[in-house]
Amino acid sequence: MEKRLNRFRIVTDGKKFKKVFDLDDPGPKGLPNGMIKNEDLEKIDAGSIFSFGGKKYFVLPCSLQEYIMEFMQRKTQIVYPKEAGYIILNLDISPGKKVGEAGTGTGALTAVFSRAVGDKGSVYTFEKRKDFAEIIQRNLEPCWEYDNIHFHNHPLQEAELPGDFDAFFIDMKYPWEVLNIVKDSLKPGGRLGLLLPTTNQVTRIISTLQAEGYFINEISEILRRGYKPNPERFRPEDLMTGHTGYLIFACKIKNSEEGS
Repeated sequence: MEKRLNRFRIVTDGKKFKKVFDLDDPGPKGLPNGMIKNEDLEKIDAGSIFSFGGKKYFVLPCSLQEYIMEFMQRKTQIVYPKEAGYIILNLDISPGKKVGEAGTGTGALTAVFSRAVGDKGSVYTFEKRKDFAEIIQRNLEPCWEYDNIHFHNHPLQEAELPGDFDAFFIDMKYPWEVLNIVKDSLKPGGRLGLLLPTTNQVTRIISTLQAEGYFINEISEILRRGYKPNPERFRPEDLMTGHTGYLIFACKIKNSEEGS
């Protein structure tokens, strides 16, 4: 599937206004001081400045992070970019790896995984909600850079997993229900990641992971605070992205008695 992310543009006044526009949408685009024709915006190169109605605007290319945060339609809370990069590193995801995901949600982390594994890798993602299928496909289409996503619109418990996964990520309300299934599909030493929003879920998953034969590497939380780019009054932004979830990382341990 052809990638369309290069057809998206960030338009900002460098202050309060910032918006992502899809150039494949032929309709006019709303700016704070009026509507600009899509064909006029198309003529402006990314990385340029233009004036409209006496006001200055910047046109920037749209990154995957900006697409996820500013444009992607959400049905559930997404895995934020502040967690996504950390997940990639802790699960040791790189080109050519096979990655599983239980709980596609709206597809934000799926897109990140797809880019990370590249054209030689694969991402198997499972979402049980039937009403999520259309929005997931629509969200992923612009950033489907490689033909490596295998989307399954049914619970993980109903899947026939191919096995030999290098890593698996679970973002579900009741992840303990699938830990044994995921373990069977992981390579020995394969990496597991989970995102859980509440402490009671974390305490339950710790004991379940240990009972299922996982080694827990880390439990952490990532907070992000941005700063205003004003050299005269340098200070934090008024709002910050605080708690969005607890991250748990573990490894599958080979049981010598089982031989697998």
